Amino acid sequence: MSESPAQRHSRPVDGVDVLGALSPSRAGDFMTCPLLYRYRTIDRFPEEPSPDAIRGTLVHKVLEELFDLPAAERTPTSAQAMLGPAWEALVAEESDAAALFDATDGEDTAHFEKWLTSCRSVLERYFMLEDPTRLEPAERELYVETLLESKLLLRGFIDRVDVAPDGAIRLVDYKSGKAPGELFEAKALFQMKFYALVIWRVRGVIPAMLQLIYLGNGEILRYCPDEADLRATERKIEAVWRAIRNAELSGDWRPHKSKLCGWCSFQDRCPEFGGEIPPLPIFQIERPGQSSSG
Repeated sequence: MSESPAQRHSRPVDGVDVLGALSPSRAGDFMTCPLLYRYRTIDRFPEEPSPDAIRGTLVHKVLEELFDLPAAERTPTSAQAMLGPAWEALVAEESDAAALFDATDGEDTAHFEKWLTSCRSVLERYFMLEDPTRLEPAERELYVETLLESKLLLRGFIDRVDVAPDGAIRLVDYKSGKAPGELFEAKALFQMKFYALVIWRVRGVIPAMLQLIYLGNGEILRYCPDEADLRATERKIEAVWRAIRNAELSGDWRPHKSKLCGWCSFQDRCPEFGGEIPPLPIFQIERPGQSSSG
């Protein structure tokens, strides 16, 4: 099995019997649907690429590379010019992106042009929300990890870390979709609180602000965490991990039906949609979450 991005960056933890590793993405999968977690983390079934997911990857790539330019050159025109080369690089790196559109099919070509126009619109919206000529990020696509006292390893990638002259830290995440309603804000912030907890454990400083930039509808969600928030987040992560371990021991990976099922790639293997859950892989299963990516 191929390594996840987190596995490639992760450092060995010497002399410690690590329980396993968990990223906010995989923790989110389990909270959404235990069967989804199993299929992605244990079975590792392939998933069909979606235009929305690939759009997000492409836009993230452009926004990361935008800050390689001198401040004065970080303009909407520069970002649009970077889109084509970034797409070519993405196709070269990821077979999923290459398979998304068939260049020999005229209808697919038309779909690609429409999809690329949507990517341009998302990038244009970014410049309505921030002025990158006035920003100097301390880190981009930062891999972070920390080992909790319980011996659970937390890890993942943060889109951007800004550090103010007074040392205050802001964690920033780009979302190519639309901002969630109030009922789903807590779920959206869980990922950022997860990262804030890791930064606190590693650097001894609680980030002053968590910022989610929703490029789909041009909204920004900001939150200022405190120590109580991060301790509660740690307890929640530990509870999720215990639930994952219980599911592993019992073999009970029951699905949880929700509105998110419409975006799931595994409906043909889900009893909620008439499918059957296949047997677990015969090979020795590594501890759940140990293979998770950020």
